Amino acid sequence: MILHTVLCALHADHDPAELGQIMQGLSDLDIEGFLWFAHGVNIDAEAKTPDYGYGFVCSFADRAALDRYAADPGHRALGGRLVALCRDGAKGILVSDIQTPQ
Repeated sequence: MILHTVLCALHADHDPAELGQIMQGLSDLDIEGFLWFAHGVNIDAEAKTPDYGYGFVCSFADRAALDRYAADPGHRALGGRLVALCRDGAKGILVSDIQTPQ
């Protein structure tokens, strides 16, 4: 399984409704091997990512599923909308993909 984690440095004046629509769109993606999706405010309990106030995590059955997600036109369109909400565009997004045992 792969855990795909994304942290976002949102503009202070971002549109919360737009963010909600993007998150719903990501959650609704119908991609083989896309297992689950969760999103929310980063509470930054260890004070390591104070600039990244929001994020999401999703899981994929395997690398092929992650690759399908990356190439999916719906995902790419939603990603473009998310980039527009972030400070410094794409530089305002941190992504980590962690391979875990099944």
